[in-house]
Amino acid sequence: MQNWKIKLSLFLNYFVFATLLNSVGTVILLVQKSFPDITKSQVAILEPFKDMSIAIVSFFVTSFITKIGYKKAMLIALGFVTIVCFMMPFSNSFLVVELLFASVGSSFALIKMSVYGSIGLVTKNEKEHISFMNFVESFFGIGIVLSYFLFPLFIDKNNPGSASWRNVYFLLGGISSLAFLLLLFSRLDESASKLEKEKSIFDGIETNFKFIVTPVVGIFIVCAFLYVLLEQSIMSWLPTFNNNVLKLNEVLSIRMASILAGSMAVGRFLAGVGLKKLNWVVVLSVCLLLAGGIILFTMPVIKQFAAGYKGNGITELSDVPLIAFVFPFIGLVIAPIYPAINSVILSSLPKPAHGLMAGIIIVFSAIGGSTGSLITGNIFQRFGGQSAVYFALVPITLLVIFLIIFKRLQKKPLVSTDISSSQPIGEGIV
Repeated sequence: MQNWKIKLSLFLNYFVFATLLNSVGTVILLVQKSFPDITKSQVAILEPFKDMSIAIVSFFVTSFITKIGYKKAMLIALGFVTIVCFMMPFSNSFLVVELLFASVGSSFALIKMSVYGSIGLVTKNEKEHISFMNFVESFFGIGIVLSYFLFPLFIDKNNPGSASWRNVYFLLGGISSLAFLLLLFSRLDESASKLEKEKSIFDGIETNFKFIVTPVVGIFIVCAFLYVLLEQSIMSWLPTFNNNVLKLNEVLSIRMASILAGSMAVGRFLAGVGLKKLNWVVVLSVCLLLAGGIILFTMPVIKQFAAGYKGNGITELSDVPLIAFVFPFIGLVIAPIYPAINSVILSSLPKPAHGLMAGIIIVFSAIGGSTGSLITGNIFQRFGGQSAVYFALVPITLLVIFLIIFKRLQKKPLVSTDISSSQPIGEGIV
């Protein structure tokens, strides 16, 4: 397979950061046990620490990511996060947990821009791009699944409030070190991504705004924002939902949340195959309607179970109610949305513009993730877990509407910039 070594490196880089970033839901639950004075609305700030650091770094670096170089940027990110991981077990403060996610978020901004930019360098056409994008995102899902099994291994079941869970970061630091070494010895030809004239940070910010005010890019940004808001409102709070509403203990709450991550990985893998032949807007619209149906079906059943449960907490997998296995499969149907819309916009731009567009994607995705987690945390605290899940119906409905608008705007050309072209967005994408 051509470019197999760098493709493997891209998979592993995404895998490492998936495990770190998407542990936020697990850490939200564990922090509440380790720091009893921290409320749900307070611990919800971990998502913004992660996402806003991603957004800030992306906004200012995206204009000259090609000047840094995709490979060099990824090596910097992996080296930085390796150091932070090895520091984490020695801390005993919620502030340090906040700083951890800020550090990981900042590093992931470099990783995601570089991975998204590199995909255009190792694929030949639009269909290969959208397929490989989904495979990369499915590896991200596998990393998320791993996080739900790694953290419980380090939880002291006899003392859930202990700090033993933080020792998992020794292992995560080791995996990050391996990713660093693999990338270091991989070759990536970045000549096609270089601009004829590199931009200053101020020129880059001006170009960002030129992209954002274009109708098709503006609607795409709304779609990306809504999707991540939807995903993080569910993913970041599912372990706490399992613990508070379904009465599972901490270990089971975290492990059961892996079903969501696993179903998302499968959904993106299947989309990587199916979207080569199918109309993407039809597929994604059907997926969103199914997601809404899952919420409307499962929440009344969960409410009935919670009202009738009289025990002190479920500690065995065999005692977990069947409905707890059903709801996380919402990941199967929402999974294809994000990589598909990203690929539609990226594969229609010239390769030098991929790093810029990736940065814009990251900024607004990060804002969406922070917004979703904060809203969900506050609804959870004030109105309960089921109301927090019903909130997801709002972005689902809006996404269906804006995806249709996005599809209609696809063939309208972008405004002219020195790194874009007049090629219609999405031309050639089914």
